[in-house]
This record gives sequence, structure tokens and C-alpha cells, in this order.
Amino acid sequence: MTASFAPALPAAHAAAAAQHYPEGALYVVATPIGNLADITLRALHVLQLCDTLACEDTRHTLGLLRSYGVDKAPGRLLAVHQHNEAEAAQQVLERLARGERVAYVSDAGTPGVSDPGARLAAAVRAAGHRVVPLPGASAVTALLSVAGAVGGGAAAPQFVFAGFLPTKAAERQTAVAALAQEPRCVVLLEAPHRIEDLATALAVLGSRRVTLGRELTKQFEEITTHPAADLRTWLTGNPQRSRGEFAVLLHPAAADAGDGPDEGLRVLRVLLPELPLKTAVRLAAEISGAPRNALYDTALRWRQAEQAQNDPDDEGAEAAD
Repeated sequence: MTASFAPALPAAHAAAAAQHYPEGALYVVATPIGNLADITLRALHVLQLCDTLACEDTRHTLGLLRSYGVDKAPGRLLAVHQHNEAEAAQQVLERLARGERVAYVSDAGTPGVSDPGARLAAAVRAAGHRVVPLPGASAVTALLSVAGAVGGGAAAPQFVFAGFLPTKAAERQTAVAALAQEPRCVVLLEAPHRIEDLATALAVLGSRRVTLGRELTKQFEEITTHPAADLRTWLTGNPQRSRGEFAVLLHPAAADAGDGPDEGLRVLRVLLPELPLKTAVRLAAEISGAPRNALYDTALRWRQAEQAQNDPDDEGAEAAD
């Protein structure tokens, strides 16, 4: 995005400057997840006001500041990311002890929500300094607000944020098996190179609805809802659909779903160590009513992952029936 939002800075100062901004405090500032117009006026004022700006990527943040006309010398930026968060927190504490105002931003969205920031905030609070939230953009709440995720019973308004699932196939399948038993909304995040793998893993959830948000707030934003079993087919129907950053929402489990996919996973877990793969899948599908094809794909991946762990030199070996 090449547009300049510098004219917003005077408005931000006019709207927010009269408020109190204590010295020696850490300001946790949410930044846009795509559309730069989603910055808040108070965030712009604090970004200009702060003595030090801690950030996940200094180069990315300098570009963001230029878009808003915020004047901040590179020497005033401090890198605080997932690989150095504990060590960099000590530098932040030293600056806070001198009475500086320190703002922290991640590359996009709200810090500490699947981004660095939680350890920094914990260290600052433990040292007795104030941590001030400046709320704003979040892919989690953005997707929740438009998914229309409703369900029966007391669980309807509740949700669980699970973030990124494990990248290893066996661990991911175990995580999905746990999610199958979660009746509330579940929000996940995923990268473009793993979104098809995630969709394949979720297929075992069968008819449970899944809303996928791609490139939220950006020019090519796309929001779509499908049964879990159909999600991968939709993704592979157009190569463009696997590009961009993703937020994924599992809708609440239907109150009258009966046994279904979650029961299928539980039964499959019990049968698979004792029976040939195809027999275990057939019985699990008959007992639970879960889709046989999805159960078969899941069982095959479990077997292959188990073989790879037991025989790392032969990861390509096929599972025996």
C-alpha cells in the first residue's frame, strides 16, 4: 500500500494529547493487520510520543511509521522478537527505570496474541512498572465478528483461541482430535504454505462448519464457510485461495450432533493399534457415523507419522494394512 496517512497524525494529537500518558510505562500498541487505515488515533499519538519503540522487526516498523508521518530516529527503535524477547526485556526495563515511555508493536495486530509481547509484558509487570494496552486490530476478533458462529446452549457465545497447530503431522492430528471434543468456537491461525495440510487434518470433523478468513482487511480479502470435510476441496479449486495469511474458525459443535466425527476419532484411536488399518477405519465409521474417507486419511497419516518416528531413515515408507 503506497497511500500516505500522514494527515491523520495532527488529528491523532488533537484527539489524544490531552489524555494522561505516565512515564516509566510500557504501552502495548495494536497495529493494522493489513489495511493501514485501521490504526487508532491514540496509537498514532503514542507512537510519536514514546521515547523508545520496541518492535518485532525494526525495518518493517520503520516503513509503517513512514506511512503515518511519525518521526522516529532508527536509534530509538529496539528489536524485541521471539528469539530475543527475554534478553531484550532487560533493556526495556532499564529504559523504564529511567522514566522513559516505551511502546511495543508486533509486525501486525495485537502483541501477545500469537505474537511476541507476552514475556515482555510479564517482565515489566513483575518489575513493578505499568503496562498500558492500546487495543486495535486483531485477526481473531475480526473473523469472529463476521463468521456468524452460533450454537445451542450456554457454549454459544464462547470461543477458544488455539493459534497455530503443530507442524508435525502426528502432533497436528492429536491436536485436531482434541479440538473435535471442544464444543465451543475455536479460532486458529495458519500460514499459506500449511493451509492445505490444516484443511486435510480438519476433514475428519466432517460436517462441522469452518469459516476461513484469507487476507483479512486487505484488498483481496476472502471469507468463506464450508463443512470441514469440504474445506480442502474448496482451497485446491483455485491456486489463489491458498495465498495469504489465514484465520480459521471452527463453529460450535451442533448440540444434536450425536456421536459424529469426534467419536470417530476416539474409536479410531482405540482400534488402530489392535486391527489392520482398513478394518479399524471401517469399524470406526460404522460405530460413529463419521466420514470413512476422512477417517482413512487420518489413520494413514497417523501410521506414517508413527513409522517415521520409529524409523527416521525410512520416512517415505508406506503404512502396511
